Amino acid sequence: MRRRRVAEYALAAATLVQVVVFSVAAPGFLSVANAVNIALSIAIIGILAVGMTAIILTGGIDLSVGSVLALAGVSAAIAAAHGVPAILVVLIGLGVGAATGVVNGTLIAYLRVPPFVATLAMLTVARGLAFIVSEGRSIGGLPDWFGALGRTVVFGIPAPVLVMIAVMAAGSFVLSRMVLGRHIYALGGNAEAAWLAGINIKGITWIVYTLNGALAGLGGLVLASRLGAGVPNAGIQYELDVIAAVVVGGTSLSGGRGSIGSTLWGTVFIGVLTNGLNLANVDPYVQKIALGVVIVIAVIADQVGRRRAETA
Repeated sequence: MRRRRVAEYALAAATLVQVVVFSVAAPGFLSVANAVNIALSIAIIGILAVGMTAIILTGGIDLSVGSVLALAGVSAAIAAAHGVPAILVVLIGLGVGAATGVVNGTLIAYLRVPPFVATLAMLTVARGLAFIVSEGRSIGGLPDWFGALGRTVVFGIPAPVLVMIAVMAAGSFVLSRMVLGRHIYALGGNAEAAWLAGINIKGITWIVYTLNGALAGLGGLVLASRLGAGVPNAGIQYELDVIAAVVVGGTSLSGGRGSIGSTLWGTVFIGVLTNGLNLANVDPYVQKIALGVVIVIAVIADQVGRRRAETA
């Protein structure tokens, strides 16, 4: 716990350093409008990162969230375009996401397919389905209410940001206060010990992937609402951004260590980095290199910390 707090403080300090540097290097960085832009840019990633944090805590991975997001968004948009009531449209988006999570969870927990392979397959299947159901085109002509979730502003805060905050608060409560959260940490810390303690390893794994799929569906709803259309090629490479946010936040790829608070800091750090580099007119390819370097540093720090813990 103490080490996790230290890591969070270090990441917060690094984010503050970024703010200072970019406030000098990038005109307009220190403005309320840009702060809102940063928050809006990380909202979808933040929503997806909650589910990804839980999955990585179990020692797993999910490469399909970007494709599932697109499939859920397109499915919801098609339903809305055909006059389906708003509540049912939301349930369709969440249900499509959850269904992909059920498939991933079943493959991984009960058929023992490695998470990397199962979710990589879902990445391609979900993307293909998104193009098939949309016939390869964006789904527009949607009713006005469809844009509420993505475009409404409440007291100056965009609705997607409020959704992210709510999802992160709920995720933090589950992981820190509920039995499910303790079982997730136990599974990632030592699966054999968790099984000997009577924890339903397969059931926990299935639940985590299903919930992650539902959150990907929610992300798809929010993004489609924000765009005002269901876009089949939306969310490309989102899975990499989400994993980066979780890993930079300090969640161990080996499982068993991390928190939603750390993931939030990781998400903010990457959002500030990307925004600042854009405003400073840094070449996009150089930005990708910078993000890759940050990820490698985060993984190395995790490995060093784990080794020290094992030898202590």
